[in-house]
Amino acid sequence: MSQQETDGRIGVDDEGFIVDTEDCEEREAAYRARGTSRPITVVGNPVLHKECKDVTAFDDELAQLIDDMFASQKTAEGVGLAANQIGVDLKVFVYDCPDDDGKRHTGVVCNPVLEELAPDMRVLDDSNEGCLSVPTAYASLARPDYAVVRGQDAQGNPIRVKGTGYFARCLQHETDHLYGYLYIDRLSKRERKDALRQMEEGTPRYETVSND
Repeated sequence: MSQQETDGRIGVDDEGFIVDTEDCEEREAAYRARGTSRPITVVGNPVLHKECKDVTAFDDELAQLIDDMFASQKTAEGVGLAANQIGVDLKVFVYDCPDDDGKRHTGVVCNPVLEELAPDMRVLDDSNEGCLSVPTAYASLARPDYAVVRGQDAQGNPIRVKGTGYFARCLQHETDHLYGYLYIDRLSKRERKDALRQMEEGTPRYETVSND
């Protein structure tokens, strides 16, 4: 089933994965219209460096947070955003991201867990990676070019999301955030130092929260 269900939930395909490629523009715009953009927390802020709390209340407060996250993501011109990137200690991320085939994916995942891939599916892609919480910095980082995340939607229903290429990188990157890891934590000491230097020398194009 690939169509939108009557209760507003995203449909699922024959393999049980959500269909997050339909009505992306309309859904993203609706989230964003209800939300308020918030500044982005950056590396060094304690909320980014610890595992977030599980989402247990799938209520209006969570819905407003999700709307604000979409608004914040759009302002910062990002393709994914975790709640702790706007200072909220909860396991939820949003995304509006293309895959390598140019298909747009838009959705929300609460309490995400990356599924372990079989060895024959672990094809690494060492493309550049960046992060709104490490503004203006980029580094090459090898990650599998396919990812599956299981979790819950905004109403608490179980979901599975799959991604390839750039979208797979997004799913892994945002899940990492909610367990207290930035992409620079997966770099060598030299590469991490270089990324932080890039950040220090650059100027973010969006509002950030000072760690002073």
